[in-house]
Amino acid sequence: MGTTIRIYDKYGVTEEKKAELDALKIAVTNQKDYVEQLKAITTSLNTKLTKFQAFLSTAENDRTKALKNKEALDDIIQKAFDLMDNSEIAFEEIVDADAKLKTVACEIKTVIEKLIYSAEVVNKLSNLVVRQKALNPLISDELITMITTAGEDANNAVALTLIALKSAFASQATSFECESVSATEFIQSQRLYYTIIGKKLDGSKADDTVDTCLKDLIYQAYEDAKDDYEQALTASVDTTLQLNETTAKLERGQIKLASLEAGLAAAKAAALAS
Repeated sequence: MGTTIRIYDKYGVTEEKKAELDALKIAVTNQKDYVEQLKAITTSLNTKLTKFQAFLSTAENDRTKALKNKEALDDIIQKAFDLMDNSEIAFEEIVDADAKLKTVACEIKTVIEKLIYSAEVVNKLSNLVVRQKALNPLISDELITMITTAGEDANNAVALTLIALKSAFASQATSFECESVSATEFIQSQRLYYTIIGKKLDGSKADDTVDTCLKDLIYQAYEDAKDDYEQALTASVDTTLQLNETTAKLERGQIKLASLEAGLAAAKAAALAS
């Protein structure tokens, strides 16, 4: 009877150790599977992160280029506005100068009319004095000379004023040409500015035939580039967080696996020693 008890006890202890070893083996196997899953996830996340970082780098370059394009366009818009503004000022000054030239021409014409009248009066007076001199020798020669000189001066004044009037008309012709050129330049500078920004200064559309202006295209390209960059950055940051979390789990899982494997090895050694 005593022998039977000892065999039973020995059998019981052996089964208990076997069950413990089996449980440890299952735990090690499960932990290995878990660790391998984490490794696979980590590898996948590393691959994904590499792609997202490449996307982020490209998106950052595109955003930088789009920003430079926007800044360049802003500079062009300012220069186009300055050109339009300066063209308008030049046009208004030419129009004002042309108006003044017309006024001067009218004033010269009035002066000429008065000079011609004065010259006619002086000439008639001179003729009268000469006739009276023939009748009356007492009339001094000095008076005759003075009147004759006055007549000549009046005629010369008329001639000079005619030259001045001719110059005024020539200036008017030049001013008219300048005004025409300046008006064309002003109109073209307006069209250039309105075409770039897509609207007039009052906010109305510049051209109904143009659906999208250059400013809208460049600005939209910049906004799209910013959105692409933000999306790429978000994806990269999220993947990095996932990778860090998974890496931490993997490290803990590997530590736990090493512990389980050590425990299994110790249990096997104990079983063999018993």
